[in-house]
Amino acid sequence: MMFIRPARHDDLAQLMVLAGKTGGGLTSLPTDSATLSARIERSILTWQNALPRAEQGYVFVLEDGATHQVVGICAIEVAVGLQEPWYNFHVGTQVHASKELNVYNILPTLSLSNDHTGCSELCTLFLDPDYRNGKNGYLLSKSRFLFMAAFRHRFMQKVVAEMRGWIDEKGCSPFWESVGSRFFSMSFSAADYLCGTGQKSFIAELMPKHPLYIAYLSAEAQQVIGKTHPQTAPARAVLEAEGFRYLNYVDIFDGGPTLECDIDHVRAIRKSRLLPVNIGTEPHHNLPLCLVGNDHYDDFRVVLLNVDPHGEHLTLTQEQADILRCEQGDPLRVVTVSSSEKKA
Repeated sequence: MMFIRPARHDDLAQLMVLAGKTGGGLTSLPTDSATLSARIERSILTWQNALPRAEQGYVFVLEDGATHQVVGICAIEVAVGLQEPWYNFHVGTQVHASKELNVYNILPTLSLSNDHTGCSELCTLFLDPDYRNGKNGYLLSKSRFLFMAAFRHRFMQKVVAEMRGWIDEKGCSPFWESVGSRFFSMSFSAADYLCGTGQKSFIAELMPKHPLYIAYLSAEAQQVIGKTHPQTAPARAVLEAEGFRYLNYVDIFDGGPTLECDIDHVRAIRKSRLLPVNIGTEPHHNLPLCLVGNDHYDDFRVVLLNVDPHGEHLTLTQEQADILRCEQGDPLRVVTVSSSEKKA
């Protein structure tokens, strides 16, 4: 059985393997052992309440219970931009008009923004290509909502998620070539690596402080503003089904869209409920497919099961209860995968 759990120090080697499969462009999962080790340590310290809110971040992994292999990763940053600036571009407009000439032009622009400072962020979502089948992607992405529902007080009012922007098979980003490369004088991969390893001061030092006219960018760059990488398109669809929307903010490196939603409006958070466990026989498979998680802060687990989310209890097998670290009568949090994905 596949299940979500907190990342541990001994996951490092397998996370390095995962990082090597991203193909670039996933800034928060660099192929750098020291950075990933520090990320895991920061997550553990967050769970131990040993860090201030500005430094807190949770890292979860998807484990194949049959092989004990880590095949996916996802994370939540508690409050971005409180310790160091969190940048994106806002896609806006400027108007140039002349009554005398009867000319009225509306020109789209990119303006450097810190508007999402203090938001919680969904990040570092990556699933091993060999496991992109069934509902593994749903489990990996949506499990974070059960954690946020269980521990709502630990997160901010607005949640954002940066979607990976469009890059070609050679790792080239047309948005970067038309924007970033002109200010940073380095390759997309080099800037991506620096940012992923925490070396972000160059952004504030070199990024343009004035609006950029989109019309001055190459046609290729204009076409990918707000466009999601094909491998990330399913993740975007999952978030949009939960209530997230693109509100004209894009990544400063690859032009990928930033999605956002009020935390209390996220479907899985809003509709999740607690039900007691009844350990018995496995339920029928014609029941809705649901996310089921415990409310153990230090030993959080989530699985996908066919259960009745509207009944008086959740019937689990002993094996399922063992994975969720629960006993007879313990409360579990449950929500359907989505309104349109009710059965396995």
